[in-house]
Amino acid sequence: MKQIDKYKWMIEKEGGMRVPGIIYASEKLMDAMKGDNSIEQVRNVAYLPGIQLYSLAMPDIHWGYGFPIGGVAAMDIEEGVISPGGVGYDINCGVRVVRTSIHFDDIKGKIEDLTNKIYSLVPCGVGSMSNVKISNTELKRVLKDGASWAVKNGHGWDEDLEYTEENGYMEGADPDIISDRALQRGRPQLGTLGAGNHFIEIQKVVNIYNKEAAGVMGLEEGQVTVMIHTGSRGFGHQVCSDWVKNLMKVQNKYTFHLPDKELICAPINSPEGKRYLSAMKAAANFAWTNRQIILSRVREAFALVFGQSAESLQMNLIYDVAHNIAKIETHTVNGIKKKLCVHRKGATRAFPPFHPDIPSKYRTIGQPVLIPGDMGTASYILIGTEKTLKETFGSTCHGAGRILSRRKAIKATGGRNITDELARKGIFIRAKSVKTIREEAPMAYKDIDEVVRTVDEVGLSKKVVKTLPIAVIKG
Repeated sequence: MKQIDKYKWMIEKEGGMRVPGIIYASEKLMDAMKGDNSIEQVRNVAYLPGIQLYSLAMPDIHWGYGFPIGGVAAMDIEEGVISPGGVGYDINCGVRVVRTSIHFDDIKGKIEDLTNKIYSLVPCGVGSMSNVKISNTELKRVLKDGASWAVKNGHGWDEDLEYTEENGYMEGADPDIISDRALQRGRPQLGTLGAGNHFIEIQKVVNIYNKEAAGVMGLEEGQVTVMIHTGSRGFGHQVCSDWVKNLMKVQNKYTFHLPDKELICAPINSPEGKRYLSAMKAAANFAWTNRQIILSRVREAFALVFGQSAESLQMNLIYDVAHNIAKIETHTVNGIKKKLCVHRKGATRAFPPFHPDIPSKYRTIGQPVLIPGDMGTASYILIGTEKTLKETFGSTCHGAGRILSRRKAIKATGGRNITDELARKGIFIRAKSVKTIREEAPMAYKDIDEVVRTVDEVGLSKKVVKTLPIAVIKG
């Protein structure tokens, strides 16, 4: 591996690698990677058939199943493969941010009541059960229609769909190929937060870096926003599990020489590849519906606590982005436009100004990019750039990235009261368990400011605003 410039490192092509690997990171972040094998995973992904230009990794990279989390790989749709490991188990884990007309000074005395109200309306934790009761037949409509199902059934506003990536659904989802076990796990979890690193945060805007873009988004210093971070819950996990097993059964059908069995894959245009993509789309649609229902509950909580409608509180969705997904997109490769399957695992789409796939409201500034921190740390909103499209298939980082496993985080926080530590920083937290709080302590993650500074200075996305948490709801 050699350093190309201040924030760019290359794993040179060797052996069975079809392309080199590229990692975007500062020296400080590279040092943080030495504790796991994520760099080796970047190298392994470069073996996949049909991969274009580079196996890419963002500065929040850390070890994952098959692909590193923070990995990006684009495959030629005719010659390339699709891999469940390039999407992950929490299909369409993602983030949405809602603005409000409320200033931090106006919410200080209501933070605890508001947090508790959200906690009571949004089921949290492992195995949490939804208060949205639907049949398997109706669940299949969710898998087909995505967030539009939620809006049609009273969980949100029509404009929410415009400000959701893919308008809240991917065409081509096939509910009929989903296993009974996945349906069984998903049906009681629609509209639930889950556990782990998933959260709802009430935040305040503390810094503005781009006044024009912030103005388009309706943001100013001191304003209260809400960030929702969750995915497809047990449904998406089961879909991934099913298809890892399904592809293992047919691995002898395709003569791929891969350095890691977790990179199990199938040609994109093969029967198996097409079916996995259809199942993944169904899980992505579940996740968008899930976040849409949670948003509706958050609006309800604000309305109850403030005695005003969500409309009068101007609780408009700024944007919703997916972090774990594979999508068919057109990109320019060596001067030629090609249709590619872009795997983004722990990575965010970041399209530039005037790209046809972003809402008209953002055409002049670029797609909003939502980067969550964790409990005691900052979060950011950025915008996509033209350089992103040229260098990383329109992709950037998705968060801070873990440096401690959950087990190590528990050990490292022994004897500490993280809830009290957060309270001293002015952050109120409600969580299903103390264990989750210790697993997700800020020390378990890389420096979010360093990660965002890296992508900003490289030009993979540009900073617009920085927010800090004032209240956190976790599973």
